[in-house]
Amino acid sequence: MINCKRSRFTLPPRLTYLNCAYMSPLLKKVEKTGIRGLRKKRDPSGILPADFYTDSRLLREEFAKLINISDPKRVAIIPSVSYGMATVSHNLKIGRGEKIIVASDQFPSNYYPWHNLCEETGAVLTIIEPPSTLSGRGKIWNERILDAIDSKTRMVAIGNVHWTDGTLFMLEAIRIRTREVGALLVIDGTQSVGALPFDVEKIQPDALICAGYKWLLGPYSIGLAYYGEYFDQGRPIEQNWINRLNSEDFEQLVNYQPLYQEGSLRYAVGEQSNFIHVPMLLKAIQQLNRWGVENIQSYCQIICEKTLASLQQKGYWVEDNRYRSSHLIGIRLLDHNPQKIKASLQKNNICVSFRGDAIRVSPNVYNHEKDIVKLVKVLSQ
Repeated sequence: MINCKRSRFTLPPRLTYLNCAYMSPLLKKVEKTGIRGLRKKRDPSGILPADFYTDSRLLREEFAKLINISDPKRVAIIPSVSYGMATVSHNLKIGRGEKIIVASDQFPSNYYPWHNLCEETGAVLTIIEPPSTLSGRGKIWNERILDAIDSKTRMVAIGNVHWTDGTLFMLEAIRIRTREVGALLVIDGTQSVGALPFDVEKIQPDALICAGYKWLLGPYSIGLAYYGEYFDQGRPIEQNWINRLNSEDFEQLVNYQPLYQEGSLRYAVGEQSNFIHVPMLLKAIQQLNRWGVENIQSYCQIICEKTLASLQQKGYWVEDNRYRSSHLIGIRLLDHNPQKIKASLQKNNICVSFRGDAIRVSPNVYNHEKDIVKLVKVLSQ
């Protein structure tokens, strides 16, 4: 078990920051690493050919530990979720009348690629809506997704948790069903990986795409993607020099190489060796691995569960514990006035997000239980 880590971050003392699902603050050590990377460019003579590969390799190895895969070469460095999903779209074999299934109101980067692909191919984008009732909402929504997967389904693209309210999707059951019909499972892990344990060996997704600036505690404009065997001989969406076999030998780069690097390295973005972002994300994920993601989830549960439960008696609604995460929680307003609530939260220096008809509360290890108590007190007034 871990304790509060607020001293590891530089947050204003009077700020109650419950908004990691929007963007995480930087660990002090990650900030220092970024500054060192920036200064490195002062004297480029100190940047050697090997430096283009060392931190990138270490980053892939740390992420492999985080998601439990044995081969770090199945991890590609990407700039964004949309880039990682574009690689999936570029390589998905789908025909007219076949289906791609998504959950309603997914984040746009996990919707637009499939919408466009279906328009181009004549495939059908099937959007699974949650029930209108709040009673048993998460359970029924999962059942609807499972029921929609049939012989025409080519892919299910979904998050581990819903980005607006933390609804937990039962990936193991979805994976079993997709295997039965020969469909792919593609996961946007941006709002879960780093705070909610994720085991690739257990879930066996075909792709897992993660932005780095939220629960991975890294900088903006860098992310990581795992690609399974389906993509082993696929086509990258760009042709860059470092993705090619033997690119480590700078003197031979003009001897153009038709073959790609091993595994998923063909899918990495150009200039993947970013000497600022890569060391920063590496430092952040190293810290996550030391803390243990299961401990982070347990810590969030401990500081939130009892206090948030009291909101049910105050005219709010929170999903049943079995169908939501503890690091990203949607508080539905029901009959409360959202504008008055926003004003009150702002006045009390509490930072959360409003997504759809829910207040999105997303604590992390820099929060105390007193932060949740303060939030509940303001909402209860």
